Amino acid sequence: MISLIRIKIVTAFTLIFILTVNCTSNQRNKKNPDNVSKSDSCSITVQAGDYVNSNSPGIVKFNEKNRGYVKTSKGGWLEYKVQIPETGRYKILLYGATSDSSEVACWIEDYIDNKDGRTYNITGNMMLKRASLGGTDNIIEKDGSPLNSGLHMIRLHYDTGLVVFDKICFELIKKHKSSPVILTQKTSGKEWKLIWSDEFNGTGLPDSSKWTFDIGNWGWGNNELEYYTANRLENARQEGGNLIIEARKDDGVYPWSSARLTTRGKESFLYGKIEFRAKVPAGRGTWSAGWLLGYEYRDELSWPYCGEIDVLENVGYELDPKTGNGKTHASVHCGAYYFKLGNQPTSIVDVENMNNEFHTYSIEWLSGSITILIDGKKYFEYHDTSNNLTWPFNKPQNLILNLAMGGGWGGAKGVDPEMKSAKFILDYVRVYELN
Repeated sequence: MISLIRIKIVTAFTLIFILTVNCTSNQRNKKNPDNVSKSDSCSITVQAGDYVNSNSPGIVKFNEKNRGYVKTSKGGWLEYKVQIPETGRYKILLYGATSDSSEVACWIEDYIDNKDGRTYNITGNMMLKRASLGGTDNIIEKDGSPLNSGLHMIRLHYDTGLVVFDKICFELIKKHKSSPVILTQKTSGKEWKLIWSDEFNGTGLPDSSKWTFDIGNWGWGNNELEYYTANRLENARQEGGNLIIEARKDDGVYPWSSARLTTRGKESFLYGKIEFRAKVPAGRGTWSAGWLLGYEYRDELSWPYCGEIDVLENVGYELDPKTGNGKTHASVHCGAYYFKLGNQPTSIVDVENMNNEFHTYSIEWLSGSITILIDGKKYFEYHDTSNNLTWPFNKPQNLILNLAMGGGWGGAKGVDPEMKSAKFILDYVRVYELN
């Protein structure tokens, strides 16, 4: 049973919060249609009053039945040390409440001491509300945050507003699994020979021997809107010889749902020619991608040092909904060049009828060069192999297929409020080597 504590705080007025103090996942009302395993209790619990640093004036720490709470009315941050026992994807739960009907935005920053001066937002906004008696609306959840094992210095950021924080819980929901098979393609020869593919000729869910699902709604480093589900036909299915990744609005479970498939944990690839044959969705707010992410990725600190290659990347606001004409983007990201520095190598090309006709987006990845093509026409090259920061591409990469909604780029011009769904349709994914 969940025990209840009534906390009475006397300030200029009397404030009463009802806070639940057990962190068991089966007590929450959130639906779980994805068959994602969840532990019965939190892996790690951090009491709000155990912060090691803060920049917020007017903080009041108080104890109630051996629990340390924090009350504040000014915006700022609280800093904590968190020991993560195992690498994987975590559910992060923030327990707290506000004084009235107004909401207060909070978010969690990881690796505050990182050497690059980066800001790693691993939850997106978590909106605190006034708690209700016996309810669970004082628990704010974000799923899928990637965390490597080891010590993390984190900050809980919050806007101005009278709030009480109880605790932060980190619940492991999916262990990290590296690919047991690495396919290294030959890079010398005259002809490309097919060595791996998914033609999507089955029915139902994607082939689980080739793909796994990334899950969650933590924002994916881009403040995206969607919840990526697992094993849910509404969001990812084989149909008519194609893979359909569908983003859906207000489908009874999530404000926006979609799917993100990866070969991580199955097979990773080093070199070769890789093709994504696809139709991409139009519609302001969509962001579709077929891309490669380094095998060494564990959490946000891994990126961009692990390397990323964007072979197929499109945003819906660049597509004319009547003609389907739009643009496709190719980029690489690495320790020396990435978008948050604004210096990533990128090429853009116009493409006709992108949402009604299949186009082939491909990469030719050799030991000293990367070439990206659309329908066999080269439009991007990269070959800076001068050091490990410019060329992490001598290590394996995983394939990823996803359809995001909103985010820093996809949502740069907002999301069409009339859009109810969008489909990213793939005819096949193929990998070749030279012979």
